[in-house]
Amino acid sequence: MTSQKEMFDRLCRSGVDLAAYSTYEIGGEAAHLALPRSTEEVALLLDGARTRGLNPYLFGMGSNTLFPDAPDPDMLFFSLKEHIEFKLLPGRLFVSAGTPMTLLALFGLYTGIDSFDFTFLLPGTLGAGIYMNAKYFSHQISDVLETAYVIDKEHPEKGIVPIPLSGCEYGYKTSIFMRRPLIVVGADLKLPVDPQLTPAQTDELFARLKAKNLPTSVLPNYFRHYTNELNAAARAGLNVRQELLDVIADRGGKLHFDYPSCGSVFKNNYTIGEPMGKLVDRLGLRGTVRGGAKISDHHGNIIQNRGGAKAGDVTDLVKLVQEKVEAQFGFVPEPELVIV
Repeated sequence: MTSQKEMFDRLCRSGVDLAAYSTYEIGGEAAHLALPRSTEEVALLLDGARTRGLNPYLFGMGSNTLFPDAPDPDMLFFSLKEHIEFKLLPGRLFVSAGTPMTLLALFGLYTGIDSFDFTFLLPGTLGAGIYMNAKYFSHQISDVLETAYVIDKEHPEKGIVPIPLSGCEYGYKTSIFMRRPLIVVGADLKLPVDPQLTPAQTDELFARLKAKNLPTSVLPNYFRHYTNELNAAARAGLNVRQELLDVIADRGGKLHFDYPSCGSVFKNNYTIGEPMGKLVDRLGLRGTVRGGAKISDHHGNIIQNRGGAKAGDVTDLVKLVQEKVEAQFGFVPEPELVIV
C-alpha cells in the first residue's frame, strides 16, 4: 500500500521552471512543484506541505500571476490545471477548480445554454475565476455561481467545506477567497435549464470537453486552439452565438494574445469614470519599455513580455503607472495581477 509520504513524493517535482506555467512566461526555478489531478491529491499535498514546513502556493494557468525570478525554496507551487472534472446535477453543473473557463463556454455551446458565453477565451481556470470574481464586460463569475467548495489551507484536516454564493462576499474583482486562506477546489454552477441528455450522452459530452483541454499557458496557442474549436463547431452545423464571435473580435482586435501577458494589470476605478487603459493612454505611457517588458501599443492596461522579460521589469512598469496615475488623478491603481 502506498504511504502518504510516497504519494507526496510522487506528486512533487523538483527544479521546475515556473515560466512554463505562467502566461507571462516569466519565473525562475521552483524547488517544489506539483500537478494534482483530484481534490484528494490537493488535500494530500496541503497536508504534506504543512508537515514539511513548506508554504503552498496554488494557481491554475498562471494567467493572473507574476512569478518571481528567484522563487523561495521553501514554497510548494502547485497548479490545478490538470484537475478537470464535470458532473451534471439537477439544476446545476459541478466543475472542478482546474477546469479552463473556456470549457464552460464550450459546454454552453454544445447544450444551447448561453450563461457561460462570457467565459470564452478568459485565459484562466474556474478556481481562479471564483477567487477573483472574474469579469468580462457586464458578466462575472458570481452571476453563475451557486456554491463554492473549498479547503482551508491552514486546516486541511477539516476536509471540503461548501460556501454558498451569499457567503462569498463578492464585489468588483474581490471575494472572501482573497482575504482568507481558502483553496477553491470546485463549484456548483447554476443552469437555467437542465440539458436533455441521457447518461451516455452526458459522459460523451464531458469526455469531449476534457479532450478539448489545452494544458498550456502560451497565449497565442491558447487563442488559436479555442478559436479553431469554435470554427470547427460552426462547420459542423452548431449554432455559434454572436456573443462568442464578438469575444474573438474584441480580444483578438486588442491583441490580448499576441504576446505573453496577464491581460489587464490594474482594476478599474469606477469613481474616476474612465477605465485604466484610457488613463494610461492620457498619460502617454503606451509603448513604455523596461528591460524586456512593454506597456502594450494597443491597450494601456496590458504589460507584455516582449522577449526575455524579468519579473522586475514588469514590476518596474507597474510602479511607474501607479506613480504617474497618483500624481495626475489622485489615486493609486490597485493591481489585479498577483505578484508572488
